[in-house]
Amino acid sequence: MSCRKQELFRAYLKLLELENQCANATLPEYKEGDLTPRQVYYLRIIDGYDALTCSDLAQYTDNSKPTVTEMVNKFISWDCVVKQRSDTDRRVCYIRLTPKGKRIARAEEMQYLRLVEHIENSLTEEEVKQLIGLLNKLSIYTEVEK
Repeated sequence: MSCRKQELFRAYLKLLELENQCANATLPEYKEGDLTPRQVYYLRIIDGYDALTCSDLAQYTDNSKPTVTEMVNKFISWDCVVKQRSDTDRRVCYIRLTPKGKRIARAEEMQYLRLVEHIENSLTEEEVKQLIGLLNKLSIYTEVEK
């Protein structure tokens, strides 16, 4: 590997380490229930709706209702979700996130916001503009390669 590639590689590893540090400060909830990425994804879907049934979640995740019901019951046992009967139709049961469930669902976003805040506080205004331009340039190349 050339010196320039090694230098770029080391700089990239430092960026990843910074991201990991932000994640460790933001994501202690993940360790509590040993949640999988798919489970966090389900919580994020639930977080996006005011009123969601297990049938709705099954449809959005392309799973069977029994699979989703089993997952929701795990979330309830982990204090991430509560079920609430509809006031207008007692046959309908909505699932909603608890405060803990909301923290977990929003933790990834918080991780990236912490990273952005750290970058913003570490660079000058001009350097931030340059970084934005460079990252946008990189994303253009990855879109073309798809």
